[in-house]
Amino acid sequence: MTNLSQRVPFGYETPKDQPKGTLIYYDSFESTSDKELYVAADTARVRSFANFVLYPIHEETMKRMSKLTIISPYFKREKRLFEWKEECECTEATIDGWEGKRKKYTPIEAALRHLTETLPAPHFIYLSPDMANLFASFSDFEVWIVKIRLILSSKPIDVHPRLEQYRSRWDTVEG
Repeated sequence: MTNLSQRVPFGYETPKDQPKGTLIYYDSFESTSDKELYVAADTARVRSFANFVLYPIHEETMKRMSKLTIISPYFKREKRLFEWKEECECTEATIDGWEGKRKKYTPIEAALRHLTETLPAPHFIYLSPDMANLFASFSDFEVWIVKIRLILSSKPIDVHPRLEQYRSRWDTVEG
């Protein structure tokens, strides 16, 4: 091993590790418990993300994406998230209301385009295993998986073939 000297300007200090990137929790939040929200917020803190964004899906989007037909209105789920945020005093968490403003079906690729254009990179999407399998079933999955990374809330029981194909692009909370 050779000793290479480096020249730095007088007074130079090495930059400190700053939190980077954005963790986006993409879900309907219909049956998400407070404990699951705490785990997601803790994941953002432990992995040093600069931003933690909760992105509730509009009921029209959820009805088209899955077989779930009964889902509470968007504003009720959004209100619950704001109450959770106040209760836990998670100042680093933000709630993106873009889909609520649209008030209609929003394809996942449009939502991801909005999120990646407005939030700092790198982008990590926090999903449940069911939502990840659903995302992998869409035709645009292969286009997006190379631009983002996934963090799954738990280890999936059944893995979609495309999700398995891109196994290097996702991780679970457990490790």
